[in-house]
Amino acid sequence: MDLQDKIAFVTGGSGDIGGAICDALATAGADIALSYVGNHDAAQAAVERVTALGRRAIAIQLDQREESSIEAAAAQLRSAFGGCDILVNNAAWNIGIPFPDLGDLDAVTWDRVLETNVRGPYLLARELQPELTAGDGGRIVNIASVGGLAPSSSSIAYSCSKAALIHLTHCLAVAMAPKVAVNCVAPGLVEGTRMAGRLPDAVSAAARRQAVLGKVGSAVDIAAATVMLCQADTISGQTIVVDGGMPAAMNFG
Repeated sequence: MDLQDKIAFVTGGSGDIGGAICDALATAGADIALSYVGNHDAAQAAVERVTALGRRAIAIQLDQREESSIEAAAAQLRSAFGGCDILVNNAAWNIGIPFPDLGDLDAVTWDRVLETNVRGPYLLARELQPELTAGDGGRIVNIASVGGLAPSSSSIAYSCSKAALIHLTHCLAVAMAPKVAVNCVAPGLVEGTRMAGRLPDAVSAAARRQAVLGKVGSAVDIAAATVMLCQADTISGQTIVVDGGMPAAMNFG
């Protein structure tokens, strides 16, 4: 897919990784709609970066746990751009609860993680299916985590949500073929992000220690992988791991 003048909807575009994805897609020629939950200032800063690159951009408030919010965001997207060609499911939520602390992972927290990280991406894909399957078709890229491939992350709930998102990628690749290619990027630890700040210290230290390249994943590489998957015409149902080369995830990339 040539990304020139395509429309990309990047959820969580106000965040560190989401912002890098917006910048990379805009550099490749796409116009950007990005979502945010509450950080309007960061969302506006992302919009200004995209417009400085010569592309159109809007920020849309979205709580992807709420179906009505998804419908309203889709309506705003259609009003501004007429739809979209690319959906990047980047928005997620995590909380640091060490795996052994089962008593601290209650049902409310479990539901918030799973509803945000799995249910939301599915509902967004369902809502935007008409636009994504129109014409020559579109792309979905889901941003998962190596925690969905190996049992180590901020919490059991987070790992389970990302494992489910990876399999949702497989299922949507089948369901939306042949018009939509659906793929996944699975980052490891990304230093300096808000998500990384919620990781238990032992998990972060282990990621740094195990990365065979001597450095962990970067937002720039995650964004580059996302652009590549949007451009590729014969890749679907795949997961690219961006983690500095952690052996635990090597068999899954």
